[in-house]
Amino acid sequence: MHRYRNCCCLLLLILLSCGTTKQQLKVQQLKVEGRSAFVGVQTPEPRLSWQLQAGKEKGVKQVAYEIKVASSPELLKQGNGNIWHSGRVPSAQSLDVVFKGAGLKSDEDYYWQVTVWTNRGDAAVSDVEHWRMALLDTLEWKAKWIGLDTFSVTDAPSQTRTRLAARYLRKETTTTKPVKRVTAYISGLGLGELYINGNKISQDVLSPTLTDYSKRVPYTSYDITGQWKTGRNAIGVILGNGRYFNLRDFGGKPSPITGIKQVNYGFPRLLLQIRVTFADGTTTDIVSDPSWKVTDQGPIRANNEYDGETYDARMELSGWDQAGFDDAGWRQADPMDAPGGALFAQGNENIRINDTVKPRSVHRTSKGSYILDMGQNMVGWLQLKVKGRQNDTVRLVFAERLKNKDTLYLANLRDAQVTDTYVLKGGDVESWEPRFTYHGFRYVEISGLSSKPSLDDFTGKVVYDHVPSIGHFETSDSTINQIYHNAWWTIRGNYRGIPTDCPQRDERVAWLGDRLMSSYGESFLFDNARFYHKWMTDAKAAQSENGSLPDIVPGYWLQHTDNVTYPSAFIIIPEMLRKQFGDKTFREYYPYMKKWMLYMWNTYQKDDLVLKDTYGDWCVAPDEGSDAIWTNDPKRTTDGGLVGAAYYYYCATLMEKFAALQSLSEDVVWFAGLREKMKRAFNQKFFNPQKGYYANNTITANLLPLTFGLVPEEKRPGVFDEIVKGIKTNNNHVNSGIMGMMWLMRGLSDYGRPDLAYTIATNRSYPSWGYMVAHGATTIWELWNGNTADPLMNSWNHQMLLGDLLVWYYEYLAGIKSDDAETAFKKVIMNPLFPEGLDDVNASYQSRYGLIKSHWKKDKKELIWQVTIPPNSTAALYFPVQDAGVIDEGGKPVRDRKELVIRGMEQNRLLVEMGSGTYHFRVRLQKN
Repeated sequence: MHRYRNCCCLLLLILLSCGTTKQQLKVQQLKVEGRSAFVGVQTPEPRLSWQLQAGKEKGVKQVAYEIKVASSPELLKQGNGNIWHSGRVPSAQSLDVVFKGAGLKSDEDYYWQVTVWTNRGDAAVSDVEHWRMALLDTLEWKAKWIGLDTFSVTDAPSQTRTRLAARYLRKETTTTKPVKRVTAYISGLGLGELYINGNKISQDVLSPTLTDYSKRVPYTSYDITGQWKTGRNAIGVILGNGRYFNLRDFGGKPSPITGIKQVNYGFPRLLLQIRVTFADGTTTDIVSDPSWKVTDQGPIRANNEYDGETYDARMELSGWDQAGFDDAGWRQADPMDAPGGALFAQGNENIRINDTVKPRSVHRTSKGSYILDMGQNMVGWLQLKVKGRQNDTVRLVFAERLKNKDTLYLANLRDAQVTDTYVLKGGDVESWEPRFTYHGFRYVEISGLSSKPSLDDFTGKVVYDHVPSIGHFETSDSTINQIYHNAWWTIRGNYRGIPTDCPQRDERVAWLGDRLMSSYGESFLFDNARFYHKWMTDAKAAQSENGSLPDIVPGYWLQHTDNVTYPSAFIIIPEMLRKQFGDKTFREYYPYMKKWMLYMWNTYQKDDLVLKDTYGDWCVAPDEGSDAIWTNDPKRTTDGGLVGAAYYYYCATLMEKFAALQSLSEDVVWFAGLREKMKRAFNQKFFNPQKGYYANNTITANLLPLTFGLVPEEKRPGVFDEIVKGIKTNNNHVNSGIMGMMWLMRGLSDYGRPDLAYTIATNRSYPSWGYMVAHGATTIWELWNGNTADPLMNSWNHQMLLGDLLVWYYEYLAGIKSDDAETAFKKVIMNPLFPEGLDDVNASYQSRYGLIKSHWKKDKKELIWQVTIPPNSTAALYFPVQDAGVIDEGGKPVRDRKELVIRGMEQNRLLVEMGSGTYHFRVRLQKN
């Protein structure tokens, strides 16, 4: 009897254990084209992705999946995938599975669900997710472009500065039948906000995304079913300038400050189509057309992204966006020309208020104004609460730093006026924040207040593209931690639909060259896949018929010099997207990449090299204390031809890889042959065989050929020695411009001097990232000597000097790196440096497969290393020992762990491979 009872108990435990395992397995994070519950999918074959969660189970891999797509969630509950049923597919693929069902229809909702089977014999079914299609055929657009095709009587373009009053547009319509679904498709250029029955639609701000409107015109899709009524409905839209109406007007001439021409597309305009699907299945479209009403006599009297916004609360239009409003005094909307570009459904996230900052202090100045210190250099605007008399005018002027205690430092903002103005209506406490401007600032000077303010009267609104923050990184070194903090604030502050160079002065454009490597480092902090995919599509659209590419995209500034380095972003960034996110759209760009490569070769090739260069190794640090923007020392200035030729060679290397991935054998041969010719020519022209260095022996002159594989193998140690000598000559500090900085930290580490890289990373004397920290920086400066340099080009919120530092943080300090073949962290390579002087690194990264963690601590006796690998991924860990016997996992020798595979020595380290799960390693570094 006891034996029977024990057997029953054992069986019950087994069953419970199996049940627990099955419950631990979950399918989550269902995404279409990288986004959850995406409204406005334009591609007819969207890509579907998901993640697995397996609790404490180790070594979990997906072995099969089944996707069902249906026209309703009820059909899915019945197991009916009436739109697409993939059947059980034996595959580990969980990213970007291409929809292969029946033809998708415009404005339709599609519901989907995934079942996954694993190597553990488990299965799990996801919750139901959905997406909605955009308008797939341009012929479906019945809406017309409308607006106000003139200046307002109060618009005052002051010479070159252009600040229009906002345009308010409205329309009322009646719906008589119950509705099933209502979708708004809107393109408000430059910036538009949609209101339905008094409610603002969406949390998006400063939307839509930025493009060259003569090439590409974005529209955003919103589900407005919840705001729509059966009966009378009011539709309202406010239009701001954005980048559509020019921020500066130089009469068609170049700017006297920059020497560059700027673009004007015209007055703001609206295209809006609302599709109403009724419960009975019929549809109707409500469209923008000249029957709409428009006024510019609303409270937003002026708006300009450089100069700020003026708001007169006395002119507020109470109820203008609700049914029954008297718009008799408004005029009929003007028909407007289409912008010229192709209309497309925006796939990247819009901008939102993603964070808030409370000010640190406020003090009264000798002038009677107040200066507010936010405690952090930030990007966005200030919300204020104020009480006063009617007509009182409050002015807010924004700056990144102070000239003295009572005076803002404005010289580095050049011509940007950076002033918001609020005119009170009087009475109760009034709360206001702008809509159509933004500022880069830490300090705000506030004048016109009738009483002393409190800190609670102000809130900083942090705005940037609504991309998820996916990385965490901290160490035992406070300098590294603050630099990381500064980088995080800098990067997100310059995500503005395009990767801007700076957020504060009269520039704020996207230079291609600034993001060659920065985009890679940024991808560890933010899910920037759709952001950079969109920007590369902008670059493709900007390409000339002959293949030439500009330096700035979109071309709000017309800068087109045909140098190699900046346009090479069009090849280098798609490689980042491939490696970090598994994005295969390099295939889409490939013909255009090749077109650029051929154009540059056929136009500028001389003696088998493309030497065309404009900017050289931009921003090599001048002497400390100098007001120079960069060094004028010829011994530290790298030959621009070498920089151009080296980057062109690197682009050819990537093109050979892209061709191989697409089985384009003829192109593989061609690019391989091209590289061989260039390598030979490069060394003949630039290498000094007697002295063992390149050109004039700068860091960059040696580093680029070494990193790109141009140096003959037997010469590499000598060339690297010259790099080390050059850094030591500069007292172990940075000694290159941005083109060299993009490879410096990894180059030093890969060739055996990670200690030198660590010294550079933790320096606090000039020039260094730590020098910025020592001088109170909370973001990254544009110049190494940002505290003394000429204000003509001196931003305190600029990412370009980061180089490859963030890549080095994650891949080399934390050891979180994607395999080059099993991309998107399908296979994680963990090979941390464990540098002397650094005792603790704690990092995590939310990859497309799930959360990756690497947390190590060490002292002289042991290394403790905790690692988490997501399900459906594997990892290769490199331990700084030669004997597996000194490593325990979970308190047991690694040799006794069946889920761990000891591969032996590689790169002078012990390689151990494993599947998913969380592991706790203890490594004895010396005998007790």
